[in-house]
Amino acid sequence: MTSTPETARQVAQIIQLAVAPVFLLAGIGAFLNVCASRLARIVDRAREVTPKLLASRGGKHDGYVRDLRVLDRRMHMVSWAISVTVLSAVLVCAVVVLLFAASLVNLHVGTAIALMFIGSMVSLACGFFIFLVETRVAARALRIDRDILEHEPDKG
Repeated sequence: MTSTPETARQVAQIIQLAVAPVFLLAGIGAFLNVCASRLARIVDRAREVTPKLLASRGGKHDGYVRDLRVLDRRMHMVSWAISVTVLSAVLVCAVVVLLFAASLVNLHVGTAIALMFIGSMVSLACGFFIFLVETRVAARALRIDRDILEHEPDKG
């Protein structure tokens, strides 16, 4: 390919087309950071509960088992959210690559680009949905005893 003003104009147009997906990648990266932080906190909590479980008996033991089951479920959900969100990011990267490749070698891959972008959005939506469900599971697991909330401190 020779460098001409027309070629430079084509590359500029392709870059303009690729800017939106690149911004999308930045947003996906931020969301992945939130998911990874959440997963790290869940893992830390599981590591904190495990020795307590091993040293406990009776009702406390059963409570720790319940806690670990919830933490395990949450780890699984956040891992899935990360996986489908990374898939979304990979598809966005493929869209950007195909935009450039299609223009440089005159490929007619508009349908493939559209399908990959749709797949990326579906995958990202799934990641968001799984994350929403995980936050609901976490909130449900943290039950604050009504007696504690309704307890009035001693006035002395």
